[in-house]
Amino acid sequence: MAIGAEDYIDQLLVKKYAEERVDNHDNMESMVDPQKMLGAMNDYASMHKNMMLLKQRLNIACYAINARSARYNKTVQQYQ
Repeated sequence: MAIGAEDYIDQLLVKKYAEERVDNHDNMESMVDPQKMLGAMNDYASMHKNMMLLKQRLNIACYAINARSARYNKTVQQYQ
């Protein structure tokens, strides 16, 4: 696998976009404080993790309750 333009159309596209500039986001001032955003993301992730752990504990408790209250019937198998 080669790196770069392989055919004529790709070469023209490379030449066309070689001089294009994009906005430099490092120099722009953000509307949202990055530390506040990371804090909010951390809070959301912690809440999601705690909800998953709570769901897992609840599933274990429900399984134990269902297992205790289950009634098993003996069946006699007849061999032919």
